[in-house]
Amino acid sequence: MTFLASLLAVLSLAGAHHPLAGKVVGIDPGHNGGNFSDPSFINQPVWNGRESEACDTTGTETNAGYTEARFNFNVAMYLRAYLRREGARVVMTRGTNHGVGPCITRRARILNKARSDVAIDIHADGGPAGGRGVAILTPVPDGPNDKVIASSRRFGRILLHRYTALTGIPISNYDGSGGFSPRKDLAGLNLTTVPKVLIECLNMRNPADARRLVKPAFQRLAAKSMAEAITGFLVTRR
Repeated sequence: MTFLASLLAVLSLAGAHHPLAGKVVGIDPGHNGGNFSDPSFINQPVWNGRESEACDTTGTETNAGYTEARFNFNVAMYLRAYLRREGARVVMTRGTNHGVGPCITRRARILNKARSDVAIDIHADGGPAGGRGVAILTPVPDGPNDKVIASSRRFGRILLHRYTALTGIPISNYDGSGGFSPRKDLAGLNLTTVPKVLIECLNMRNPADARRLVKPAFQRLAAKSMAEAITGFLVTRR
């Protein structure tokens, strides 16, 4: 039986209209549209569990100037709508795309405090122009996140499967291996106490990826794949 067939079978048993009723899902749209305006704030050092890093960054952009923060937020809003339709309570780390921050440490606290059943950190990469594709960044054991390493990896596998199948975006040919990149230098993964991964949806500096990512139809499709992965993870959770 294929993954999709298995998922549909489970959903029919869980209650197809609201399979995520009672579940809390955290969405972290990376960066923020106003980060460019306040470098002193976003450059302040924070402790990521291993070392200091910047509170946040501006994120990247396409060669035409379409910002990562805008892409991340658009996908997040589509995803929120899909998840609410499934019955989930959704917690966002930011509610607009014209603010500054919050710092990556605060984003982790928001999702942890909400006791999210799963969380997703939405990004797009700024890689080499010849590189393209999706990569799933996964946590490595770092103390606070020790208990969610296995579940985060399981969610990452489901997410990669649904995202590539639905969007047609290939696995990254420059980041990680086989679509996965374990990371020990990101506060959002180091400090998490809930199952969580970061998805680099595509490469904003690659012309083929950039042409697709600016289109609302693609953003909705990316969000739909994430919603299906989240539902699949939660309703089949052991």
